[in-house]
Amino acid sequence: MFESIKIYKSEALDYNSLAKELVEYGYERRGAISEPGDFSMRGGIIDIFPPTFEGPLRIELSGNKVESIRSFSLISSETLEEHSMVIILPKIGIYPKKKRMPLADLGEKMPLGSFIDLEINDYVVHVDHGIGIFRGFEKFGFTGQEEKEHIVIEYADKDKLYVPIEEMHLIQKYIAFERRPPKLYKLGRKAWQKVKERAKKGIYSLAFELLELNAMRSKLNGFMFSKDTEWQKQFEAKFPFKETPDQIRSALEVKKDMESKKPMDRLLCGDVGYGKTEVAIRASFKAVMDNKQAAILVPTTLLAEQHFITFKNRVSEFPVKVEMISRFRTAGETMRILKDIENGAIDILIGTHAILRKDIKFKDLGLVIIDEEQRFGVKDKEKLKKMRLLVDVLTLTATPIPRTLYMSLMGIKDMSIIETAPKDRLSVEVVVSEYDDRLIKEAVLFEKNRGGQVFFIHNRIEGIEKIAKRLLELVPKVKIAVAHGRIRSRELENIMGEFIKGNIDVLVSTVIIQSGIDIPNANTLIVNRADMFGLADLYQLKGRVGRFKNKARSYFLVPKGHIHSRESERRLNAIQRYKDLGSGFKIAMEDLEIRGAGNILGLQQHGYISSVGFDLYCRMLREISASLKA
Repeated sequence: MFESIKIYKSEALDYNSLAKELVEYGYERRGAISEPGDFSMRGGIIDIFPPTFEGPLRIELSGNKVESIRSFSLISSETLEEHSMVIILPKIGIYPKKKRMPLADLGEKMPLGSFIDLEINDYVVHVDHGIGIFRGFEKFGFTGQEEKEHIVIEYADKDKLYVPIEEMHLIQKYIAFERRPPKLYKLGRKAWQKVKERAKKGIYSLAFELLELNAMRSKLNGFMFSKDTEWQKQFEAKFPFKETPDQIRSALEVKKDMESKKPMDRLLCGDVGYGKTEVAIRASFKAVMDNKQAAILVPTTLLAEQHFITFKNRVSEFPVKVEMISRFRTAGETMRILKDIENGAIDILIGTHAILRKDIKFKDLGLVIIDEEQRFGVKDKEKLKKMRLLVDVLTLTATPIPRTLYMSLMGIKDMSIIETAPKDRLSVEVVVSEYDDRLIKEAVLFEKNRGGQVFFIHNRIEGIEKIAKRLLELVPKVKIAVAHGRIRSRELENIMGEFIKGNIDVLVSTVIIQSGIDIPNANTLIVNRADMFGLADLYQLKGRVGRFKNKARSYFLVPKGHIHSRESERRLNAIQRYKDLGSGFKIAMEDLEIRGAGNILGLQQHGYISSVGFDLYCRMLREISASLKA
């Protein structure tokens, strides 16, 4: 078994021993921490950034007693969460001298704990004992042994299992994408082992099927793109911002896939505003350098327009032709674009599902980039499926759709993750409240007085003008405009242009602004009837603000006195809970659990997921796949 460093609030801490242990655990002492694996000790303040945590910890001492333990933002130093105790594990690949268990064994077995948080009264799965209820922690010691923390799990008949904290890798949160509670197991019975064996047999047939599918894909001969050209290097050097390490790594992974003969099918998962677009631009430029065309498929006309401007500006110093096809284009312009695509005069085409039209014929399409695939309809997805066999495909998302997420976690689909926030990015303050005129007025005036702008989301075209009129009564000195999908293309384009220039204070809009719209000066979001939105939608909307140095605020409003469904309550709780930077992946997992994933991989496999939980199911599938490969 492995051990860990445990630090408790209000208890004594040996300063020198902690420094020595952290070095043994693979951590590096620095003047100030900057990345996972760093720690610093300055008098009574100790900062540690465990790789298993989303952000660093700050431990404050009074003498040798721990006064406080909190996680904090590396960018702003603001407190994100207070803790009564923390457990610090060795860095992966580090094997402290006193431990006996090889850590390798532990590794556009560790649970899924980094994706979803465990709370008291959640259902959990213990690998050896089955499904129970997590009841918290209890500290005790057996006769002659020192006291230590135990995880308490309650099973059928109120029996309790006490799991030493160093065995926490044997426990995962139970996720099965069903709304009914799972069956609790009795301790000491063989029922759980029988269920595991049954699931294992069923998973075996799926693993064989998936490996066969992968083998078939490997035999497909896609286009092998050349190594980076000199122009590629010059182009990437002209990126006006400092790339994050994750951006650099993701771009390299994508380009490596393109240079392979197997058609690329990679998911790039990164939070809103974390720099996925730049990775997509570099991949597109690489395709053009080999005389191939690239198509960028986006869910909304506004996002197509924004990507068009961004791509065009980035390639302006190179002989690369970028065009856009959407309802912002006239019939004459569309006809010209169709001709230019067919004869190869256009290198990069950006557009909505219009790109999937039958009358679009590319001269030599080599790369398709899909931004937020979950926003497209069933017919569009069927067309995209066929494309995946012929060209390289890169999918960009902040909150992956269930099947894509599942396949990525299983290693069936390649995945790159951008987890590092851009420099100076702050988390968005989240307020969930009943509809209140006074709150809205204060929020709008606060943003107006600091020179910023406001998104007000009302997702029904019927009644949106009435909402805008009410806002004008509340704050008569602000400039308000309305935007929705039924407004004529040119008019909508003009409204968005004026908002981007800062000539409009409040944009009352439907969710047409949901994906990718980047307006740094808009730093307050108000969402009316937030109880009517899905969790991924709420998260995407929250991402429209907080893209600049100013602290952003988002208000999710629900009707006064309205009784909400259990799912709606959970969605609103989740959007408040996951307010930290980089929570997109957690949101995707939570969304799966709230609404159910439906039949991800067939009815039979769905039953196995329900019987053992998603995490254990994934582990078993991984193990069986590895044994079949061997």
